[in-house]
Amino acid sequence: MIKLKRDDEPSPIKLILTLGIAGFLSGLAIVGIYEVTLPTITAYKAKVLREAVFKVLPGTVRIEKLHYVDGQLQASLSEQDDSIYAGYDSNGALLGYALTGDGPGFQDTIRLLYGYIPNKKLIVGMEVLESRETPGLGDKIYKDADFTANFIELSVEPTIIMVKKGNKSAPNEVDAISGATISSKAVVRIINESIEKWNEKL
Repeated sequence: MIKLKRDDEPSPIKLILTLGIAGFLSGLAIVGIYEVTLPTITAYKAKVLREAVFKVLPGTVRIEKLHYVDGQLQASLSEQDDSIYAGYDSNGALLGYALTGDGPGFQDTIRLLYGYIPNKKLIVGMEVLESRETPGLGDKIYKDADFTANFIELSVEPTIIMVKKGNKSAPNEVDAISGATISSKAVVRIINESIEKWNEKL
């Protein structure tokens, strides 16, 4: 018995063409949405960063964006990977610097900002800018007030050390978060690496 091909059955070429057009239009829509929303996202991130600078450098009333070029810090208006922020008080005196750092956490990259006073070798505040750590555990790196308080008057000499919760006894020690050791270790590691990068430059 001969089986006749149905006239309404689409050909493989037509199917491939339809899928190709659908994929192209979907990709075009994604790119279009990204381009439209990018300025808003960028502006929001800049606003969050600016607000964080004032938080991690208590007493700051004016900030200045700087980057390191040819062995010295220079004022900058552009966004660069090595940008840092100088904080000044109401008399125009330099209080310290807000430095960024990032690195792998338990789930994904953690990006943070911390206030640093080079002549005292002290960290005076820390804010997590981006994190996708586990809700209820890893997200305590920015939700747990006791943990973030570790980074107020924290000495970086000889290096920052994380200890078991409740065992903190030295000015360079940080109490770990119970149940989120990996995330809290990541924060300490990120700051130590950032300090090593910037200490001599500042």
